[in-house]
Amino acid sequence: MNERIRRLRKISTTTQPHIYIERAVLETEAYKMYEGSVSVPELRALVLKHFFTNKTISIDDGELIVGEKGDGPQSAPTFPELCCHTLEDMHNMNDRKIVNFSVTEEDLKIQEEMIIPFWENRSTRHKILNSMTDEWKEAYAAGIFTEFMEQRGPGHTVGSENIFKQGYLDYQNEIKEAIANLDFMNDPEALEKKNQLNAMSICCDAIMILGKRYGDLARKMAAECTDEQRKKELLQIAANCDVVPAHKPQTYYQAIQHYWFTHLAVTTELNPWDAYSPGHFDQHLGPFYAKDVEDGVITRDEALELMECLWVKFYNQPAPPKVGITLKESSTYTDFANINTGGVTPDGKDGVNDVSYIILDCMDEMRLVQPNSNVQISRKNPQKFLKRACEIAREGWGQPCFYNTEAIIQELMNAGKTLEDARKGGSSGCVETGAFGNEAYILQGYFNLPKIFELTLFNGVDQMTGKQLGLQTGDARDFKTFDELWDAYTKQINYFLDIKVRGSNVIEQIFAKYMPVPFLSILTNDCIAKGRDYNAGGARYNTSVIQGVGTGTISDCLSAVKYNVYDHKKFTMAELLDALKANFVGYESIRNLVLNKTPKYGNDDDYADELMQKVFNYYVDNVSARPNMRGGSYRVDMLPTTCHVYFGSVMIASANGRLAEKPVSEGISPEKGADVNGPTAVIKSCAKMDHLKTGGTLLNQKFTPDVLEGEEGIDNLANYVRAYFNMDGHHVQFNVVNRELLLEAQKNPEEYKDLIVRVAGYSDHFRNLDKPLQDEIIERTEQSF
Repeated sequence: MNERIRRLRKISTTTQPHIYIERAVLETEAYKMYEGSVSVPELRALVLKHFFTNKTISIDDGELIVGEKGDGPQSAPTFPELCCHTLEDMHNMNDRKIVNFSVTEEDLKIQEEMIIPFWENRSTRHKILNSMTDEWKEAYAAGIFTEFMEQRGPGHTVGSENIFKQGYLDYQNEIKEAIANLDFMNDPEALEKKNQLNAMSICCDAIMILGKRYGDLARKMAAECTDEQRKKELLQIAANCDVVPAHKPQTYYQAIQHYWFTHLAVTTELNPWDAYSPGHFDQHLGPFYAKDVEDGVITRDEALELMECLWVKFYNQPAPPKVGITLKESSTYTDFANINTGGVTPDGKDGVNDVSYIILDCMDEMRLVQPNSNVQISRKNPQKFLKRACEIAREGWGQPCFYNTEAIIQELMNAGKTLEDARKGGSSGCVETGAFGNEAYILQGYFNLPKIFELTLFNGVDQMTGKQLGLQTGDARDFKTFDELWDAYTKQINYFLDIKVRGSNVIEQIFAKYMPVPFLSILTNDCIAKGRDYNAGGARYNTSVIQGVGTGTISDCLSAVKYNVYDHKKFTMAELLDALKANFVGYESIRNLVLNKTPKYGNDDDYADELMQKVFNYYVDNVSARPNMRGGSYRVDMLPTTCHVYFGSVMIASANGRLAEKPVSEGISPEKGADVNGPTAVIKSCAKMDHLKTGGTLLNQKFTPDVLEGEEGIDNLANYVRAYFNMDGHHVQFNVVNRELLLEAQKNPEEYKDLIVRVAGYSDHFRNLDKPLQDEIIERTEQSF
């Protein structure tokens, strides 16, 4: 890391995050100017154009890649069209101890006098909550499920590789041709399509205006600059902006800048559930880099420096502030941009190239929690690539995570994608699989499988509130067989899935009608050809995803009841229910049995693992058959972000011995402390889940540093990854840290400011985590080979 990067990194990591109110102000101005006189898609496009025309811009000293969502590093725009924050919300953002966003008095005045009066009753959050049934609201409040779009836009997506092959003038010409081909004689949707296409064209103007403004600013700064080296750099920035984003990039440098302008436009347009990613970045940049090296335009060190400048830009952008349940389900402000490195090319060849190793070196040197970097590991990738990734993972800051290329391709093909589209796909956000550039795979929220089992045990009554939330499926004490209990549980799952899906279908329609994303639609194949928005079924493939949470917990709960109540009759159902209500106080013998004397998922024990398969298959099969409102269908992912902490907080004690309000298990990982037969037993258990029926699964593993020491340690880790992937595992990631170090960091957070850990599908600074989440990470099983 050279001096420039050290300086830019320090500024990025030490700047206080703050609310950036200018976007909300300019958006409100645009609505007052244009609303009612243009179509909704055109209105949304004009908002983006107005913002990019008038937003404050700057180029900081030493920057080589330019552009910010806000007014500088760590500025977080608000999106009042999605969630209009109250003044109390704003004060809470400013005052909270962990990850606060400073709010000025002027910000508060603007929010009170301008933003709230205009947006309070017109935001999508307002529309959503007014459109939900009482059953939905009660289930949502009780932690049965969450809803991603309650405060954010649809997202977790990746644009087409065409981003790197054409400029926005090229897109604009494509749009003009699509307008010219509209059939106003026979197509009743022709006018709607024209409005959508007009909006896309306006968005092309918007991003080109932004690029020109940065080019003009760089040229002006160069004219006033007395440092010859910096003057040269500024003139190069200006020259880059003369090419991109209007025209296709010609060099590696321009390709990175072109992507960054695109990233800013997507994430400024509507906050697409935080995440927007460049996809197979190494494969997109590889040809540019190879040509530049051949032409003597760039050296490897210069290419690495530019990549590290981009890393700083990613880190500069905190995710927009969240409140309420949305904050509880995802209590992080990393932006979930996920860089895919490695894998295979669209024609099925090894996808590793020189830029792949530049990206690995970049993440190793930068050690930033975002972007969220991964490696796709294919059977065709060289062992050298995998081992280099393992060396970085061994350093103990949670990146990279590891994905199985062959599993991703098969998952996508199982969901109806072509082989070519599947090979172009990968993972974004946490672990979510999508056909990059061809699919709108929209996340709808988390589903609390252990909580629903709790309701089943108590005849649908929520023990935390006393409310009858679920169906009255019968008194569990009267069930004579495990099959009767299972039948009741599946009825409850279906009941809440019906409530969840009904609500999600309405929410999709709200976004299609009121919050189109014409800019994102430009980047998604088939939207221009169809004249249809990304949020309204314009993509080639249109998927809705519900994430199942608590695999380890629910598997062990089912095992505890079946093994102890029905198979071996070690205690009665009545005794178990009393123990759960008492949080096992006075029932220590029962807790000892379910904790220590019962088969557990994660140990390659078929008794428990078959119950995992049973609940997983039922959940997947009963989600995946459902159509959505965009011409596609629902799928499942198995991951939690931080929702496993929230879901546990709304539950009493569980049948597996988990105490009241403690987190449930995360991802598809075993319950904390339950996996006692070593890491190979864990992956053998996890591989019994049919990952290829999902859109992504998440497995966390924790090792102490001494286990991975030396060349043997790296070989063991690499072989471990290969072994799991040979069994069709989708994803695995590692914490390499001592329990003692984490306990010390918990006591003395100021002395461990730089300690980073892997949480779920992302890494974060340990000191920024709430104590329950810190405790959950501390309590994860430390494995050894």
